[in-house]
Amino acid sequence: MSDDAESTAAAESVSVTHEPGPNELRDPVVRAELRKASVWFGAAIAIALVVLLIQPLLLIFGALVFASMLDGGVRLIGKVAPLPRGIRLLIVVVLVIAFISGVFYLTGVQIAQQAEQLRATLEVQANRVTGWISDLGLMPGRSDLTGIAQQALGSVGKLTSAVGTVLGAAGSFVMIMTIGLFIAIEPRLYERGLQWMVPIAARDEFAVTLARMARTMRVLLAGRLLGMLFEGVLTWILLWIAGVPMALLLGIITGILAFIPNIGAFVSGILMVAVGFSAGPEQGLWAIAIYFGVQTFDGYVLIPLVAKRTVDLPPALTLSAQILASTLFGVMGLALADPMVAMIKVALERESERAAKAGVATDRKSRWRREPAPDPVAEPQPEG
Repeated sequence: MSDDAESTAAAESVSVTHEPGPNELRDPVVRAELRKASVWFGAAIAIALVVLLIQPLLLIFGALVFASMLDGGVRLIGKVAPLPRGIRLLIVVVLVIAFISGVFYLTGVQIAQQAEQLRATLEVQANRVTGWISDLGLMPGRSDLTGIAQQALGSVGKLTSAVGTVLGAAGSFVMIMTIGLFIAIEPRLYERGLQWMVPIAARDEFAVTLARMARTMRVLLAGRLLGMLFEGVLTWILLWIAGVPMALLLGIITGILAFIPNIGAFVSGILMVAVGFSAGPEQGLWAIAIYFGVQTFDGYVLIPLVAKRTVDLPPALTLSAQILASTLFGVMGLALADPMVAMIKVALERESERAAKAGVATDRKSRWRREPAPDPVAEPQPEG
């Protein structure tokens, strides 16, 4: 049939193109272009899915953070008592529930009273500050504190509007704890599932990177929990000795906000100073001194000691990530910005090690190395 078609085309003087067309998938050029296009389309689809599913992704990442906390406690108990993993996990969960329940049982009434008192105190202090600024002519008039708060929270974005409600926050917290508990019960099961999603040739590198990420998350959270305990207890004791009202509640708030570096300390300092000055100038000055004393000791003594065994993140990088994450993802993004930066850092370090082993760095250096110019004196003279 092909010979007849060729003879017919020759007899009719028809010009026939025998080169592959754009729809010919056997053409190597077309295949290469399709690969490039598929990569770009895949990246665009992945970005779109991340934007649409950012809230569930943050919940899953928060569950991984919670699972790392539980896993760290399980491993710590395993160094002391060689018990089965299920029993160690049960001990950790019971201890956490007993600690939280005991704190609220012993100080629940006091915390509730101080919380109401703190709200009223902050409202009075905010009205005083806005009135003072208005008297200086820096504001057009006395602004309502509620309006200022709504304007400040309006820049968070629409992605996390569901978390802004009490019901949404409670539901998100329950989901994080539930997923994190399931992951902590059998982490090897989910690790194996992630490895199945990677090609067999790349599973060794992926397994090493995943193990380093898990260890980094554990040590980072261990250092963070140690800092939270230190700041909360020390702030409570010092404020109570100085006679600052609501010392217990301020200590608890300081300890909780210590999970968020930089911004958490700033917010707790504002609350501490505002409550201190509500009781008098002397208590206010004591609150300022206690705040700077605790933060100085934590920043120059405790954090460097912990950073040697954990992840040493640059403060400017952490603060920049917190600003971006809080603007894009709200309060949950602010709380999870530090672990996300740590995971990205581990992935980049592992990629750098892999590239160095493959000789990429050497090739790049040799590519940019200039060839030495020939010495005209040393050139051989032609024989006469």
